[in-house]
Amino acid sequence: MTAPDTAPTESDPAETAATGAIPAEDPGDDLPSLAEIDSPQWFRHGDTMARIGFLTVARRLPGLIRQALGMAWEASPRDTIATVTLSMLGGVFTAFGLLATTGVLTALFEAGPTPDRVRAALPSLLLVGAAAVMRTLLQSGAGWAQARLGPQVSRITEARLYGLTSQVDLVCFDDPEFHDSLQRARLRGMAMADTVVDTAIDAVTGVVGIAAAAGVLGVLHPVLLPLLLLAVVPDAWAAIRSARMRYTTDLLLVPARRRKWIISDLLADKDTAAEVRTFTMRGFLLRIHESVARGEQKVMIDLARRQTVARIVGEALGGIGQGVVYVALGVLLAAGAVPLAVAGTAVLAIRSGQSSLANFMFATNRLYEEGLYFTDYLDFVAQAQARIPEHRTGEAPAGFGRITAEDVVFSYPGADRPALRGVSVRVDRGEVVALVGENGSGKTTLAKILAGLYEPDGGRVMWDDTDLGGVDPHRLRGRIAVIAQDHTRWPLTARHNITMGMEKGEEAVVRAAEVAGADQVIAELPYGYRTLLDRRFKDGHELSGGQWQRIAIARGFYREAPLLICDEPTAALDARAEHALFERIRRHADGRTVLLITHRLASVRYADRIYVLDHGEVAEHGTHRELMALGGLYADLYGLQAQAYQATS
Repeated sequence: MTAPDTAPTESDPAETAATGAIPAEDPGDDLPSLAEIDSPQWFRHGDTMARIGFLTVARRLPGLIRQALGMAWEASPRDTIATVTLSMLGGVFTAFGLLATTGVLTALFEAGPTPDRVRAALPSLLLVGAAAVMRTLLQSGAGWAQARLGPQVSRITEARLYGLTSQVDLVCFDDPEFHDSLQRARLRGMAMADTVVDTAIDAVTGVVGIAAAAGVLGVLHPVLLPLLLLAVVPDAWAAIRSARMRYTTDLLLVPARRRKWIISDLLADKDTAAEVRTFTMRGFLLRIHESVARGEQKVMIDLARRQTVARIVGEALGGIGQGVVYVALGVLLAAGAVPLAVAGTAVLAIRSGQSSLANFMFATNRLYEEGLYFTDYLDFVAQAQARIPEHRTGEAPAGFGRITAEDVVFSYPGADRPALRGVSVRVDRGEVVALVGENGSGKTTLAKILAGLYEPDGGRVMWDDTDLGGVDPHRLRGRIAVIAQDHTRWPLTARHNITMGMEKGEEAVVRAAEVAGADQVIAELPYGYRTLLDRRFKDGHELSGGQWQRIAIARGFYREAPLLICDEPTAALDARAEHALFERIRRHADGRTVLLITHRLASVRYADRIYVLDHGEVAEHGTHRELMALGGLYADLYGLQAQAYQATS
């Protein structure tokens, strides 16, 4: 009998497609759970957040309202003034209408024929009606102005965030804590800006309504005023407790949700769709997703239970408080402390006050909860502003005779050891200088420092006698062109993928495309340079990896900068195209300087100078002939590559 095949196999897609079932988990799989996902540094304050009490929230609310109104003022002073002013005037007419109600009830409760009592109540009824109409008009105007604020606040919030993310040091994007902070700001913090403004205004409106009701009760009888609080304090406690539970739970789940979203992208993204199928990864990825999703589900169900308990307790205590209010009002009537008409008005005022308090507490609940997320946005803005490079006034040189890097040291955030350790190189004008070495040797990091994208932790970079540490980095980058290995495939037209927002005329675009060999790619596009290079959009077109590489090379040539940095520019090209490209680079250089980073050492034989990096240090440097004679690391690497092209017997 043939032994059964026990090798693990992928579930048959036909068996699971109809049901959408998750393939059975392999006991050998090491799947992540919530406990295994490291929480970032900012979660260490989660316990502190969980201990925030009612009084802390009460103290925090004025600050949140002030911040929200400040943002509303920045978005539109006119609409902010209109919203607040009209809301306050609406509260005035609410109080006026309640006081006029006392006159109506007094007239109706007087002795005498009913027609006479109704006629006596008519003036007060007209005042009540006029107050109601004015209150409605004012509240409608306030609502219109408030509705106008939302999109304006969203616009300035997004502009501020993306203005900062595009301005911070590039090394920030190598910092996991920065990524976590940015994700919190983008996912909820930024989206909560207009909500916080709305709820802050709702809270102010609720306060105005409470003040109106409280003012009326104070006028009718001072004893009635404290009764207003009995029915709402329990609800306030429950609302704030529920908000605190949700926030701390969401804070806990951010790392898990981040992992789940990454897996979701792998399952649904076009760039990974082919490899998911090629390597039959569907079951593996779905099991990871399911593992994290089940942990998240368990936490959210527990949150729902705890919030329900808090709400039930709050509503029960609130009902007891309302009962106490009406018992106290009955005692005042029985003792003759208030007339019947005043008692009737007091009931209406308490109802109005309760309605305003309910609106206020709802707004407070949302303001507190969403305000915590909005604080994430504000914290990120403050963090990002602190990580914007200091303003430099130094003018970037128009050119150079020599670029020198002297004892450059650089470490990535959280790295155990420096990526560069005392690196010194020189690049003379008109030279082709190559950086070579194994993966992780520091080639690309050094190139980014020379391009002004990273600031060295130690050492300096000079253009002749100008220290780039004092030069405006934005102006410096205008003097440098970069052809990156991991170039961006912009969802723009072919023309804009070359010009990158810099307009130098059609002739310059065509010339850059011809030098890079991209003119042949563009000639095959249905709309030429106007073709949108993204198939996700109507009439969009998709390029192959090699075609994209030529477009990226053309954008580097288009800048016509004195320094051209080529980081693995031929990674996606075939041998013939690679040879043609290097010939073009040599011809195109003609007085310009080229810094070439590549693993293909046959391409650097004719470089004027070669620097060999090893574990963040310059191990060797010289010409190809000198390095081969040295018999060191370069000779070893070159020999290994050369053997691959030699015929074997």
